[in-house]
Amino acid sequence: MVRGLEQLSYEDRLRELGLFRLEKRRLWGDLPAAFQYLKGAYRKDGEGLFTRAGSDRTRAASYTDSSDDETSPRDKQQKNSKGSSDFCVKNIKQAEFGRREIEIAEQEMPALMALRKRAQGEKPLAGAKIVGCTHITAQTAVLMETLGALGAQCRWAACNIYSTLNEVAAALAESGFPVFAWKGESEDDFWWCIDRCVNVEGWQPNMILDDGGDLTHWIYKKYPNMFKKIKGIVEESVTGVHRLYQLSKAGKLCVPAMNVNDSVTKQKFDNLYCCRESILDGLKRTTDMMFGGKQVVVCGYGEVGKGCCAALKAMGSIVYVTEIDPICALQACMDGFRLVKLNEVIRQVDIVITCTGNKNVVTREHLDRMKNSCIVCNMGHSNTEIDVASLRTPELTWERVRSQVDHVIWPDGKRIVLLAEGRLLNLSCSTVPTFVLSITATTQALALIELYNAPEGRYKQDVYLLPKKMDEYVASLHLPTFDAHLTELTDEQAKYLGLNKNGPFKPNYYRYCSTTSLFILP
Repeated sequence: MVRGLEQLSYEDRLRELGLFRLEKRRLWGDLPAAFQYLKGAYRKDGEGLFTRAGSDRTRAASYTDSSDDETSPRDKQQKNSKGSSDFCVKNIKQAEFGRREIEIAEQEMPALMALRKRAQGEKPLAGAKIVGCTHITAQTAVLMETLGALGAQCRWAACNIYSTLNEVAAALAESGFPVFAWKGESEDDFWWCIDRCVNVEGWQPNMILDDGGDLTHWIYKKYPNMFKKIKGIVEESVTGVHRLYQLSKAGKLCVPAMNVNDSVTKQKFDNLYCCRESILDGLKRTTDMMFGGKQVVVCGYGEVGKGCCAALKAMGSIVYVTEIDPICALQACMDGFRLVKLNEVIRQVDIVITCTGNKNVVTREHLDRMKNSCIVCNMGHSNTEIDVASLRTPELTWERVRSQVDHVIWPDGKRIVLLAEGRLLNLSCSTVPTFVLSITATTQALALIELYNAPEGRYKQDVYLLPKKMDEYVASLHLPTFDAHLTELTDEQAKYLGLNKNGPFKPNYYRYCSTTSLFILP
């Protein structure tokens, strides 16, 4: 509740109303005027609450975590309206706001909504007990509620300590989903949340949905006997898939796993199109910078790197690329980017972006040599790409500028701008396009259905790609959004090509090439 605003500073009044970032852009430097502007847009009701003029009561403070930010959710006693306390979120009272965000996301996730309708009489996940560790956003909430509609029971934790939307987590908890996540978790909180999902009396998972492999790792480490009842793992990130292949190679993978990251519908859409849009959003929200003329080095030219490079070049940036793979390197050259080693340009670039899935791509030596005010960020899943740990030394000063933005200052006064402490930029600092996430979420749902219902013996203890036919099905579910009309093969044409008229239309080895030059404005 927004009470007693007259006792607060102008900045705090704006924060209390949940509109500080909006109004600082409009009236930066004149906060008294900003508050006068807000007073005209809000009125006090009989209880002393500020509400938007001409509308129903809007309890803005519920949305902005204004009351007890310093109290750890682990120390709170919270219950939802049904009396359940099997969750741990920032503030269950934010549920109404989270529900609105979920409803907005549903409009841009047509395939999941179609799966719900088709599951009304059929429950392909009946009996499934899914434990998940992904980003907890409105889009993930749509996926979780779809899995519930398909018959599954779910327990969920966050795969990133900064990407959780607190109001969405609250909405899920209010709906009865055991969710353990909040924005700004500590490392200890992170593992505690995962453990609360897994270690619960009277409930044992039989499916895993993971993003990064941390959940899988935790179960292997703490509760290996659980794998006797687990039917399969679905993993969506480069980092997590790499871990699975390592387990498989060592003979330690004891259940089938589905590699969603390398499915066509994940790699060619989420990795490419999502990052092409969200890289600019994340940088702009955190730094307010102009991209034209800036020198940028992008480490890695996979699908994520391709999307980042295309977006930045379109905005007028001078883009360099580093790569270890000669094929990706040649693609970068043919797309008009200069291929370099990081050491060659580190002193001159204005922005460094990592998107490799590797570790120590940007080392302390690189950080020491960067120019003053160089922006450093990561678009890969893992926070190991930038050696942030090497910056936590006595001679360097950390200065928080705003949420997810830190100045790291050297003794001589030089500073770099570190975003999200080296964690995933777009989901930590901005938002991502819902429609693209619909494609990935639908792929995850179908992978879970496939593994859960597969007859014994179809999948062995190894890592598999989603069948091509399912990739095509996911794509087809999204075409009606564009009023798109597929051409159908005639019997003669299908026979000539040696294809089934209903697909799959490409062999498994086919590569759906990405040409970033198509995305670059002249």
